[in-house]
Amino acid sequence: MVLKRCFLRVYYSASSALLLEDHVFDCSPKVESGSNEVAELQVPRKRFTFCRKPRLFPLVARVFKSLNWGIAKKISFYKAVKMHGFDHAVYVFRMIIHIFAMAGMQMEAHALLRDIVCYHKEHKSDMFELLPYLLDSPELVCQSVEVFNVLIKVLASNSMLENGFDVFVQAKILGLELNIRSCNFLLKCLVEANKEEFVRSLFEDMKKSGPSPNVYTYTIMMNFYCKGYHGRNVDVGQATKLLEGMERDGINPSVVTYSTYIHGVCRVGCVKFALDFIWVLRSRNQPINSFCYNAVIYGFCQKGKPYEALKVLEEMKNCGISPDIYSYSILIDGFCKKGDCEKGLNLIYEMILHDMKPSLASYTSLFDGLCKSGLADVSLSLFRNLGTAGYEYDMAAYNVLLKGICLEGDLDSAMELFKEMINNSLIPTANSFNRLIHGFCKKGLLDRALELFSIMLQSGVLPTIFTFNVIVDGYCKAGHLEEALKLINEMHEFGIFPNSYTYNGIMKRLCLQSNSEKAWELLPQMLKRNILHNVHYSILIDGFAKQSNPKKALMLYTRMSTLGVTPTTVTYTILINIFCQRSKMHEACSLFKDMIGTGLIPDTISYTSVVAGFCRVRDMRKAWALYTEMQQRGYSPNVVTYTCLIDGFFHINRMDMANLLITEMKKREINPDVVTYTALIAGYQRCGNIDRACELFSEMKRKGISPDDAAYSILGVGFGMATYK
Repeated sequence: MVLKRCFLRVYYSASSALLLEDHVFDCSPKVESGSNEVAELQVPRKRFTFCRKPRLFPLVARVFKSLNWGIAKKISFYKAVKMHGFDHAVYVFRMIIHIFAMAGMQMEAHALLRDIVCYHKEHKSDMFELLPYLLDSPELVCQSVEVFNVLIKVLASNSMLENGFDVFVQAKILGLELNIRSCNFLLKCLVEANKEEFVRSLFEDMKKSGPSPNVYTYTIMMNFYCKGYHGRNVDVGQATKLLEGMERDGINPSVVTYSTYIHGVCRVGCVKFALDFIWVLRSRNQPINSFCYNAVIYGFCQKGKPYEALKVLEEMKNCGISPDIYSYSILIDGFCKKGDCEKGLNLIYEMILHDMKPSLASYTSLFDGLCKSGLADVSLSLFRNLGTAGYEYDMAAYNVLLKGICLEGDLDSAMELFKEMINNSLIPTANSFNRLIHGFCKKGLLDRALELFSIMLQSGVLPTIFTFNVIVDGYCKAGHLEEALKLINEMHEFGIFPNSYTYNGIMKRLCLQSNSEKAWELLPQMLKRNILHNVHYSILIDGFAKQSNPKKALMLYTRMSTLGVTPTTVTYTILINIFCQRSKMHEACSLFKDMIGTGLIPDTISYTSVVAGFCRVRDMRKAWALYTEMQQRGYSPNVVTYTCLIDGFFHINRMDMANLLITEMKKREINPDVVTYTALIAGYQRCGNIDRACELFSEMKRKGISPDDAAYSILGVGFGMATYK
């Protein structure tokens, strides 16, 4: 302190001289000093020319004499620059900053440096040019390490992290020992900004040349490795090395260090390891708290194991650590997601018994679980009770209830809740509108959906791709294809572009209306937007097939191969059906083999298509072989498969095989449909067993299956043939 007072006297003399006459200054004079506190920073020589009557110097003198912050803050840096120019302002403010720093007035120095830094940031000036000048001591004054410490904090808090790191480097070059707090603050800001290279470099430099990392430094690094900032993967390996390094250096981790590590371990799915680690900490009498246990409870709940998480809660209590509101909230959410709402409700009662008020988030988890269990009415009743108890509803609670009530189809109640939300000054989100719009479209109430869509736009809520897709689908189901296409063209005005699903509904509707050519015209714009997928080709191919236009369907299949679009099992099945219906079994079998060759696995429908084809051409040997193969591959025949085979065997007078299949259907509990009965009636009629045919006709009606025209025709006229379309 004696040495500092000596320097202050020198500085006072120099400042007083400045008040007496005009000067042209060299702002980086060389100072002779034997003190360890003095360090000389070499900066580029720059001359500052001041006005003849520098009005700011009296301010410096008054601050120097009184060390009064009230005097210093009378003029801001912005105002000083405006009145006296940048060079003079920065020179004078530098003096005051160093005065405050040497007097131990860090907060005051911080405020002045912040003004200068913010001015530079606002004017987008190069801070690297100013840093050496700010750090250099003015006019025969020793250089204070406190200026470095304060400037690092100022730069870091203003997101000028590379500049802050540069100040750290300059201090190292000068041999100055920086404060651990300023280095930790810079490290923390670098971690939060995900400046990985700077984080590692700063930490290693601190370990090598100081200031030596303390428990807070290691905890900051533990955060860096365990929290996965900005999408980074959690690095448990590096986190474990940190713990080992702390032990090696004799630094005791804090409970925050341990809880952060445990959170990281749980985030990578090693929940059991995290629990074992807690047991080790307990055996070594290391500090643990509810945050450590909460991480494990959350980890088990994320894995869908709330009962394991409940055991951890009980263990926590037995160890004398009281669960907090988060411990219970995590568990309530875990049980409700698992469908055990009763357990979730019991935990809420347990919280109340322990004088712990459940949060609205805990109740919202319960609302969600009840709604998913089909108990939206119970959820709504509980919601009303909370309002009576003084809880203030939030958007999350309303949205969960809206979703549940809309899923149950009670749109009137949903609309009441929606209006109540608005009356409570809560602005509905896009999801709030989407759920209602989807509910109205699903019920065919397109007008009400469009009315809500209009309110959405008027409220300034931006629609999502889901909003447009639902309305486009609603237009299609109502047969308003022109409006659907018009809406697709207007989507870009909201910065939203159609996706694959947007076009699905339109293409299906066009094909259903036997307008596949119009659907074909959509392909170029879909291709342009890179949203043309195999599903769209399948829809079109099926459309052309149903319109008896196999040529166009096969053309599309060829085009798929040209564009590198891989056909799906559905695509192949549609094409196989085309050939089977035209009795072109060679081509159908060829496509079936191609499908298997590309790695696609035929399903029940694929097999049934080929079986039906062979039955149609009366090649029952091959039909039976495929029927056997599909069962060997683990695919169960359906009513269509059996109907085709029964009809085929009846046609070649193999009554034994037809009856075998009928028996097998009964064993498998596969109920015949109208086509099956028609095939059976036709078969028995053809074999001359009219009584059995009439019995089946009566049985069919008794089971509530209405006979079709073919069945009546067979019994009434005496001819007919069952086909499965």
